[in-house]
Amino acid sequence: MKELEYPFDSDYIIKKKKSIKRTLLADGKNRLKKKIAVFGGSTTHDIIVYLELFLLDQGIEPEFYESEYSQYWQDSMFPSEELLNFSPDLVYIHTTSRNIVNYPSMSDSKEQSEEKLEREYSKFEQMWKKITETHHCPIIQNNFELPFYRLLGNKDCSDYRGRSNFVGRLNQLFYEYSQNNDGFYINDINFISSSYGLRRWSDPSYWNMYKYAMCTEAIPEFSFNLSNIIKSVFGKNKKALALDLDNTLWGGVVGDDGVDGIQIGQETGVSQSYYEFQNYVKTLKDIGVILTVCSKNDHENAVAGLEHPEGALKPDDFIIIKANWENKDRNIVETANELNIFPDAVVFADDNPAEREIVRAQVPGVAVPEMDSVENYIINIDRSGFFEVTNFSADDLKRNEMYKANAERAAQMASFSDYGEYLLSLDMKAVIDDFIPVYLQRITQLTNKSNQFNVTTKRYTQTEMDSVFQSDEYVRLYGKLTDKFGDNGVVSVVIGKINGEILDIDLWIMSCRVLKRNMEFAMLDRLVERALARGIKTLRGYYYPTPKNKMVRELFKDFGFTKTDEDTNGNTVWELDTGSYEKKNTVITVEDNSSIAN
Repeated sequence: MKELEYPFDSDYIIKKKKSIKRTLLADGKNRLKKKIAVFGGSTTHDIIVYLELFLLDQGIEPEFYESEYSQYWQDSMFPSEELLNFSPDLVYIHTTSRNIVNYPSMSDSKEQSEEKLEREYSKFEQMWKKITETHHCPIIQNNFELPFYRLLGNKDCSDYRGRSNFVGRLNQLFYEYSQNNDGFYINDINFISSSYGLRRWSDPSYWNMYKYAMCTEAIPEFSFNLSNIIKSVFGKNKKALALDLDNTLWGGVVGDDGVDGIQIGQETGVSQSYYEFQNYVKTLKDIGVILTVCSKNDHENAVAGLEHPEGALKPDDFIIIKANWENKDRNIVETANELNIFPDAVVFADDNPAEREIVRAQVPGVAVPEMDSVENYIINIDRSGFFEVTNFSADDLKRNEMYKANAERAAQMASFSDYGEYLLSLDMKAVIDDFIPVYLQRITQLTNKSNQFNVTTKRYTQTEMDSVFQSDEYVRLYGKLTDKFGDNGVVSVVIGKINGEILDIDLWIMSCRVLKRNMEFAMLDRLVERALARGIKTLRGYYYPTPKNKMVRELFKDFGFTKTDEDTNGNTVWELDTGSYEKKNTVITVEDNSSIAN
């Protein structure tokens, strides 16, 4: 919804919140339903109101539990029956500098200041551990904004008795806890309040009159930032950035001005702004964002512009370059198809408002940020939170290389008349085995990203995945695939729950970048093998249809399962006798965890 896209008009959202919600709920979209518990150290009602709008827009339909005013500690440590029955999928703790009670005084020694810091931090750590133990779900915790006054002036930040110094040290302890505990995330209100303007943000009248920890005008921006963490935790991030070229990655039109005439580099303020934007885009590769080009241009001119010696981006930084005279909406759909992702996983960046409007209208779900001035390009994309990082794995670092290798595989496939011979030529090797700690984060990440090859569409938080990993009630498999073109990383996950002599398959997912390479058959072979070793006679599979997973509707049929049930919604149940199963993989060499170097 355009009214909720960054940069948005907070005043408009405040005035129109009810009509915006009605419009969102009437759009007929299939949204992920999640329960969110909000524990507040100040008034949280309006935060929830605007948070709901942004989450609905991002594909999540939230249900909220809200603690009473300033009861965050009580709800965390002594959960009510209502809260326990609510069973949250995520807990958000809204505390701010207003809730710090152990600030040092000017008469304190350094040791006394440290004791107060430890006392303040320990209260929170105790609370986080209790929430994890009780609810087994992700936690989002605010860090602390700076106090709105400095008793010691500039020395407040460096003296151990200064409140600014105390807040900085307390924040650092929060960060260290986050680094050491999966499923714990920081909502960086220290940054948001500074960006907004601390003086306006911390206007005391809002606290004194309403117990708001910030001015009401800042709440939509605050809620939007929080929503980006939540949608990332639940797998709603974008995956690819499709970029225009002329007046987007450089100033001028390369076809008219020539390579020497475009503005990029260090010579002028304008050319430096484009260079800075290119550098920003290049760093997005490091967090796993797929880079593509979508430009109305001759291909030769586009490549020549990207090879400009002063540019930060080069042709090899892009997986796909669509530089032609086709409509851009068509090019984006084709790009998504070639990447095996849905168009709604794409962000389209173009300086031309007419092109942006066409793509927004013709390709539902594509994110189209405002690109009104090159000086604002980075801020508008960065603050939009399209690629918010909550989990980061080694596979993210290699994602662009993986997609490049896929393009090489596709090129080689075209030279074979027999598909089986092509698969054998890839020299594929897979590690398929029980989960190991080094891959748990990537396994969890994959469960929240895979939509097309996902038979049950079940999602797992890091805490839930840790519980599965530690339980004897499950048969677990991950699959890691390599071939002569490179390492695809962890691409498939299967989780089955043991029910006597039956294994109920709770999850079967696979990354679409390895489709049609027999990896699913290699996973099935290993699953049957492990099931037999556990005395399991029957595998029971489930398919729950969604708008995005139609490609696996007949997966279990292709595996040789027999359909045993189907309801009016198209949900199906399938069974396979493990005793009569014959192996199906003939092209992948399969190893176990012992093959992985320590």
